[in-house]
Amino acid sequence: MTVKSVAILDHGLCNIHSIARSFEQCGANVSVVTQAKDICSADRLVLPGVGAFSATVKILRAGGYEDAIKEFAKIKERPLLGVCLGMQLLADTSEEGGMETGLGLVPGRVVRLNACKGERIPHVGWNEVMLRSQSRLFSDIPNCSDFYFVHSYKFVCEDNYVIGVTDYCGGFVSAVSLGNVSGVQFHPEKSQGFGRKVLNNFMLA
Repeated sequence: MTVKSVAILDHGLCNIHSIARSFEQCGANVSVVTQAKDICSADRLVLPGVGAFSATVKILRAGGYEDAIKEFAKIKERPLLGVCLGMQLLADTSEEGGMETGLGLVPGRVVRLNACKGERIPHVGWNEVMLRSQSRLFSDIPNCSDFYFVHSYKFVCEDNYVIGVTDYCGGFVSAVSLGNVSGVQFHPEKSQGFGRKVLNNFMLA
């Protein structure tokens, strides 16, 4: 198999070392991107994120990353994966930190989780992902497998973009896909075997 290059965007608001190491263990040629001009040279692009939606979007715009990400996504043969906040950034809008516009790559909006009795926000820990549609990203991963989450907001979108859902805070979308663009709300790099399998599947997409 030809070694694939993966560009992981370092916009300054996330620790990318663990996800970079996980991709390297999958056999990827990993590059950490700190300039917008370097995004389009990779076979695959990963958009990680930890923190606030509004602050991250402002950084993406100021650094010219937003336009570069959108240009990358136009080429259907090149997969893009958003992780945690990176998945939420794919949406049209978010209410976190005030109403803010996202990348608009997967139609939807980001809203705060609503805790049910006995549940806590942020949602931190292991929960099942119940698959709602077939996806190469979850190939050979059993339905209702556990993944590791850390978040306070959720992605709301039409069912035809939903890959998986998780039963917490009344239920939320935990994986989305539209064409060559995918996103996972969980942290695959912290999700042990099944998380590494998601990253490996992304390499093969």
